[in-house]
Amino acid sequence: MLNSIWHYLLYFFGTAVFIYMGVVMLFYFIMFLISAVQLRRQYQLNDEEPYEDLLNVSYTTPLSILVPAYNEEKGIIGSVRSLLSIEYPEYEVIVINDGSSDATMQQLIKEFQLKKVNRVIRQQLQTKEINALYQSELYEYLYVVDKENGGKSDALNAGINISHYPYFCSIDGDSVLERDAFLKVMKPIIDSNGDVIASGGSVRIANGCQIENGAVVSVGLAREPIVVMQVIEYLRAFLMGRIGLSRHNLLLIVSGAFGVFSKRWVIEAGGYSKTVGEDMELVVRLHRLLKDRKEKKQIVYIADPVCWTEAPDEMKYLSRQRNRWHRGLFDSLWKHKKMMFNPKYGSIGMVSMPYFFFIELLGPLMELFGYLFIVISLIVGGIYLEFAYLLFMMMVIYGSLYSMAAVLLEEWSLRKFPKVQDIFVLFFFSLTESFWYRPLTVIWRCHGFVDVLRKKTGWGDMQRKGVSQ
Repeated sequence: MLNSIWHYLLYFFGTAVFIYMGVVMLFYFIMFLISAVQLRRQYQLNDEEPYEDLLNVSYTTPLSILVPAYNEEKGIIGSVRSLLSIEYPEYEVIVINDGSSDATMQQLIKEFQLKKVNRVIRQQLQTKEINALYQSELYEYLYVVDKENGGKSDALNAGINISHYPYFCSIDGDSVLERDAFLKVMKPIIDSNGDVIASGGSVRIANGCQIENGAVVSVGLAREPIVVMQVIEYLRAFLMGRIGLSRHNLLLIVSGAFGVFSKRWVIEAGGYSKTVGEDMELVVRLHRLLKDRKEKKQIVYIADPVCWTEAPDEMKYLSRQRNRWHRGLFDSLWKHKKMMFNPKYGSIGMVSMPYFFFIELLGPLMELFGYLFIVISLIVGGIYLEFAYLLFMMMVIYGSLYSMAAVLLEEWSLRKFPKVQDIFVLFFFSLTESFWYRPLTVIWRCHGFVDVLRKKTGWGDMQRKGVSQ
């Protein structure tokens, strides 16, 4: 009796994982086709219509660039310098020092000759107390806010309060932007006459690149396998995931490392909330606000503008990052669970929210069940062996071949990697993903579920080595 129940459970879980993986593979295949067509269309359009016209002030919308910084002394100077030299006619840079305990503030004061300024700050969003506001004597459009520690969301809200312009961009303090990135990410906003309220660009891994004076001199790959796998992971997430979702206004994530927002709509939505995944939660809240008010606005993703950021090169820091990302995903979906399968919210409620819940959130659990099924089947043997082999092949296709497809999309359109050997390295590591890297990320993300149950809310310490220096 117990033996038959055991075989029934094994068959049930194996079938469930098999069907789930089949549905996910079909969905990603459709996303790949949509992304390939859309990416090629954008790339050809960019070749035919250069961005020089946008350098004329009369064509553009002024922009506030917000840089929240907490203990970023190793990379903050290079990041700010990269922003001071971008190609954009009218903008301001606002660095928010969120109570750093290292020399971040001292370095900024010395490097950019900051002086205190007295100015009334309109508290449109509640934040921790601001200690002082500084302005550079070298660059009049550079401001630095020194405030009490309140977390990234609180720092961004403080930056919004201080900003002068109708659109703002939030970027991380360890990031470096390509010089024409803002021209490209702002183009859909300028062309839409207000219909696009948020626009996000691609984030790439800076490890292995040559960066001088806040500018990417040459693109390269890091030597560490764990960093190379993150390069592939980012390519798949941005070039296959976000392009496909953006095509039909289904995007629920604009990366906190590089995204432009309408200040008016963000303030009406209540600003950034104090959560682990504040960037995704804000986008979901904006979609909810737009649907409640029956506004036909868009949130888009543009593949070409690139922000280069530092990636963890040690397992313990990468595991903390993925754990935090998964907790942030859970928080965002849980806070707005009433949108799920709710026709009132249109395609966001009927397609996008279910996608992020069933595929992105529950995916690690289903993959973990799949790995356990394969191991148990190898032990039990019999008819389950063929089933286990088939499931393993599906997981290899899902993990490795889609990563290879993302590398192909990169080489076919954007071509950020100039060396042929880098493409071969990316292809090789794509083939190995299902055998070591993907199981690790599954474990880390499942641990995120455990931490959700434990009600863990902290970010965890992250090491910065200052690749943007």
